[in-house]
Amino acid sequence: MKNKKNQDDLSTVKDSTEAFELALHETDKGNYILRLYVSGMTPNSQRAIKNVQKICKEHLEDRYQLEIIDIYQQPIFAKEGQIVAAPTLVKELPPPLRKFIGDMSQTDRILLGLDVRKKG
Repeated sequence: MKNKKNQDDLSTVKDSTEAFELALHETDKGNYILRLYVSGMTPNSQRAIKNVQKICKEHLEDRYQLEIIDIYQQPIFAKEGQIVAAPTLVKELPPPLRKFIGDMSQTDRILLGLDVRKKG
């Protein structure tokens, strides 16, 4: 039985290593990994979804992965992501990690925070 547990532990390490290597590969290609946390289908959540999708399509082209998480349906993700308000956009990759709160209507500020647009 102990041997099975060790195999499971090694499998978890291998899976997390593969996930890390995949994330590094995505970062090397200039890809963005984004998570948008919303709270149900409130008007504010719907605006945030539309605004983030528009920003991604117009400024990140095919260089992004966007995951939308409804914290009402999956509250564990809010705890794991340390989300205290919704909607919240989290830029996981490329580093540094950044969080944006609100309906994502301030496009210039979001682009600056994503390092897509430089100050100037």
